[in-house]
This record gives sequence, C-alpha cells and structure tokens, in this order.
Amino acid sequence: MEARFLAAAVQLAAGPDKGENLAKAENLVGRARALGARLVVLPELFFWRGPTQEEARVAETVPGPTADFLAALARSMGIVLVAGSILEAHPDNGKPFNTALVFDPQGVLRAKYRKIHLFDVELPRRVVVRESERRSAGKDVVTCETEVGRIGVAICYDLRFPELFRRLGAEGAEIACMPSAFTFTTGEAHWEVLVRARAIENQVYFVAANQVGAGPSGIVDYGNSMIVDPWGRVVARASDGEGVILAELDGAYLKRVREELPCGQHIRLTP
Repeated sequence: MEARFLAAAVQLAAGPDKGENLAKAENLVGRARALGARLVVLPELFFWRGPTQEEARVAETVPGPTADFLAALARSMGIVLVAGSILEAHPDNGKPFNTALVFDPQGVLRAKYRKIHLFDVELPRRVVVRESERRSAGKDVVTCETEVGRIGVAICYDLRFPELFRRLGAEGAEIACMPSAFTFTTGEAHWEVLVRARAIENQVYFVAANQVGAGPSGIVDYGNSMIVDPWGRVVARASDGEGVILAELDGAYLKRVREELPCGQHIRLTP
C-alpha cells in the first residue's frame, strides 16, 4: 500500500432521475479530487433509486452507459474510483445484480463485485425489504490491485458477514471499500460498531460511503459515511447531509499495526 494519500467517501441521496444522480456524483467526486483525494468511493445505487418494480427496466450492462460515464470520470479526474454500485442486467433473468465497479486513473475497469448477501427483512409497521425477490446474488469475493493499494470490495448488508471480510483479508486487501444504503433503523444501532469491528478484525483501512435521507420508497438511510483506520479509529465521519469526507491513509502505519499485533498470522479457523 502506498504511503500517505487521501481517500474520500461521497455521501448523497439518489433519486429516480439518472441524469441528476450522475451530475450530483460528478460534482461531489470533483470536489473530493479538488481537495486532493486519489481514492474516491461512491454509495450503493447512487446512479438510480426508484420504484422497485422498475429495477429490471433501468438495469444496465457493463460496459454500458453508466459504466462508460464512470470510466470517463475516473480518467478525467485521475483517481481510483470505487463507483458505488449500479444495477447490472442479468444475462439470463430479469433480476439484476447489485454491482460495484472499480476503475483506475486511466479509466480501466479493474474489478466488478456483485453483492453476495441480499437484504431480506420484515419489521412490522416499520420496514419491509426483500432484495432476493428482485435481485440476483453474486458469488465471487473480489479484491484488486490499484495504484494506491490492494482494495477489497463489499456492499452494504455484506457488513454483517465477517467471513467475507476475512476472505478479503486473506486475499491481501489493505483497504476495504463498501458502498452502502444502510437504513437509519439498523444504522443507528449497528453501523459504526460493525464498520470499526471489520477494520479491527482484518487490520485494514475501511472506507464506507452511505446514502442519506429518505429514498423514493420512504425508507430513510442513515448517512454517517465513515473512514476508519486499521486500529479501529474513526478518522473521518459525515453528518446527515450530502457531501464528501476525506482522510489520510498511510501504508507505513498499516504495516506497523500488522507487525505490532500480528493476529493475521495467527488465524486457525477459516470459513
């Protein structure tokens, strides 16, 4: 991992107009770049959030219009861009994948991660979400080497499954990047403790970019995007509005944490 560079998490509220969402994302990524960020992470489904019955219609191929836009954005900004997630059309059925894309500063697609864990929950009179009814699950654990370090990718609900992050660590991840749309109800209770735990357990920097505010379905997202260091300290945190947070990531510090507490070398049980 490179010594000392700035990473950014973008926090926004996406709606049903792709053009407006992409313009908003471009503006906020540009703000992060102007502040010196070399790694920028966007939230889950930042490109479109609308009625669930329209998800198959708005899903896109990769490459495709939104992926091409993101590649051009990474190239024009000269950044490593973890481009949140988009709905990727399934080649065989009408249930799209929830897919995160990683682009290098030349705009080359380095990695594509399809969300493995789908969020199905029913809280009477509060919230009902059944992702598995309308989306397909991915299967592959994804890490990729980039100009700033080796990145492992997860999406939102994946946060509750430590075995995924252990696998990312085993594949050499130094930075965990997690686009999210974590709800207010669960986020208020569990967001910070889980993000910090995953960073501590696997001795990685953790960049978690969350949506914020009420989405088109009425479900309120928690915001509070975070960057956490490998000792579990919150080094940057957003509030309850749209914007950008930045923090310095330090490869030498990561190396020191792993040397002084070498728990990664002592793993005896594996998933």
